[in-house]
Order: sequence, then C-alpha cells, then structure tokens
Amino acid sequence: MANQLVVAGSATALPVGPDLPCVEDPELFFAESPGSVERAKATCRGCRARIACLIGALERREPWGVWGGELLLRGAIVPRKRPRGRPRKTEVAA
Repeated sequence: MANQLVVAGSATALPVGPDLPCVEDPELFFAESPGSVERAKATCRGCRARIACLIGALERREPWGVWGGELLLRGAIVPRKRPRGRPRKTEVAA
C-alpha cells in the first residue's frame, strides 16, 4: 500500500505524500474567514486524495474544517461559512 495511510477504525485508505495541497498550508483548512474557507475548498478541487479525504472525514464525524473540498461543521457538510456577527437564519426561542 504505497503512499496510503489507513486510518484506525476506518475502511478508507487515504493517499499521503508531500504533493498533497493540504501539506503546504494545513492551517488554511481550518480558517475562520469565509474567504479563506473558499480558498481551501478550491485548493482541494484537483487533489488526488479529495474523495478519500471527504469520506474519511465523514466517517470520523470531523467537528470542523475543510475536508475533501467540503466544509464540515459538527460532522456534516455545510455549503458555506457565514461571517461572524450575522443574524441567525431561523428564530431562536427565548
């Protein structure tokens, strides 16, 4: 299994290597700003590990970050990161 990492408790083998885009700037994939999150997602588009990365993250229910070109929050895919200070989309019961 050259250039693959099998994650404990997962059936997914992740490709590894210095050529993966997440190796160069890993902090980008846990960014706070919506612009940086979109840049991280775009970085994943051509990655050879994209699908395995996303599947593995979903299996592990990663709490947050960009995995396989998708933004995960609380283990689920969300379409985009909303900036801080915006009102909620739904009313919150007081």
